[in-house]
Amino acid sequence: MRRLGVTLAFGALLCMLGGVVTAAPAFARGPQWQLVDVAPFTVPASSCGFEVGVAFPDNQSYIKALQTSDGSTTFLETGKFDVSYTNLQTGMTITENESGPGKITVFSDGSVTETTEGHTGLFLAPADAQRFGMPVLSVTAGHLQQSIAADGTITSLTLHGHVLVDVCAALS
Repeated sequence: MRRLGVTLAFGALLCMLGGVVTAAPAFARGPQWQLVDVAPFTVPASSCGFEVGVAFPDNQSYIKALQTSDGSTTFLETGKFDVSYTNLQTGMTITENESGPGKITVFSDGSVTETTEGHTGLFLAPADAQRFGMPVLSVTAGHLQQSIAADGTITSLTLHGHVLVDVCAALS
């Protein structure tokens, strides 16, 4: 079950980063910035007790990749990014501002550190949510940092801020 949450979290992260390779340059931000290309996905019922559809109605988020001398890659993300969550049983939908900004570093050993400020969507496996005292799906405000080992295990998670929205509770 922990693997599912890590997969969702990392999948959301990769979903955000996936546009780096295929997106057209975002010249308004400079030639190295790319519009983040994201696709809707479904969070399984094991997270909230019902399936949650996740879509991106207003995506004006940009990302830039930087290679570092130690072999890691750092991704900087900024811009407007709204996310809608839909309870697929009832049709109830909420839309949240998750504009960040954020910084994601992928190290040469495959581990990842993510640091965000402002409003951030957080996806956790139920066991990790319990371990860190957080909701399974939430929108947070403030400084959020998490480290993920190469095997997908979340090794640390700290929030200097608060949970704005417990998505599962809001859609129940």
